[in-house]
Amino acid sequence: MPNLPDVVLWSIPAFVLLTVVEMVSCRLHPDEDAEGYEAKDAATSVGMGLGSLVFDFLWKIPIVAVYTAVYELTPLRVPVLWWTVPLMLLAQDFFYYWSHRGHHVIRILWACHVVHHSSRKFNFTTALRQPWTSLTVWPFYLPLIAAGVHPAALAFCSSANLVYQFWIHTERIDKMPRWFEFVLNTPSHHRVHHASQGGYLDRNFGGILIVWDRLFGSFVAETTRPVYGLTKNIDTYNPLKVATHEYVSIAKDLRAARDWRERAGRVFRGPGWGPAPARAEVASPAASPVVESTPVGGGTPVGGSAPVGESTSA
Repeated sequence: MPNLPDVVLWSIPAFVLLTVVEMVSCRLHPDEDAEGYEAKDAATSVGMGLGSLVFDFLWKIPIVAVYTAVYELTPLRVPVLWWTVPLMLLAQDFFYYWSHRGHHVIRILWACHVVHHSSRKFNFTTALRQPWTSLTVWPFYLPLIAAGVHPAALAFCSSANLVYQFWIHTERIDKMPRWFEFVLNTPSHHRVHHASQGGYLDRNFGGILIVWDRLFGSFVAETTRPVYGLTKNIDTYNPLKVATHEYVSIAKDLRAARDWRERAGRVFRGPGWGPAPARAEVASPAASPVVESTPVGGGTPVGGSAPVGESTSA
């Protein structure tokens, strides 16, 4: 097994230091247009982060079992060397992009990821607001394991990706140099991702690199000040409700669904999907074809407005 460091554990002192610095900065040099800090919101974010450590440990048991089985079955092996680690980081970031995008456009996956977008603030504590049901992420990385990447090496790359994304959750940094903004994910790009305006919805999914968004048509530059949160905010600081509110909404929609087709749509289509209302018969007694509705506003090329989340199916 590769002997790789626990990147997240080693980064905790930096997380604490940067958060304190940001808090002091907001107090000494307030920006009236920025969201800043709010005690209850920050406490909820930290609580969600601590809870995610516990639940992620539990989810790792079945995930490691599956990854280990696939790794043992594949004849391929990728050695952990100085030149292969950057390549594994690049590959992990590529699959992270598709995992992240999938968690915005498939409602049952969005029910997990919506937790991270539930704050109407945008600061370093927002980065800690992590889901407790991350069991939905692991299938996206199976190709890496099948290609011979050791599960421990994948865990290292995923941790490095997560640590990188901490510093981009801030309003205190405007824009980086142009070349940096073109290649890497930055606070400016990630503010767009956390915004709830229609033109910003479902954009900038990258983890470390922003080039995936440029290549696959999901990039939008920051032009106007973002409004953070969801298109329909949940107005609660209760960590349990924050972690489960979208699952509760899915259950309610399933109970009210008229048929199995609608039930499948409520689970596997976008968060804003809903069946079209029955149309009145005009010229013929023959039944009119069923037309599925799109969210109000029509949506963006990647997503649209949603009743509970911030995205719809692509």
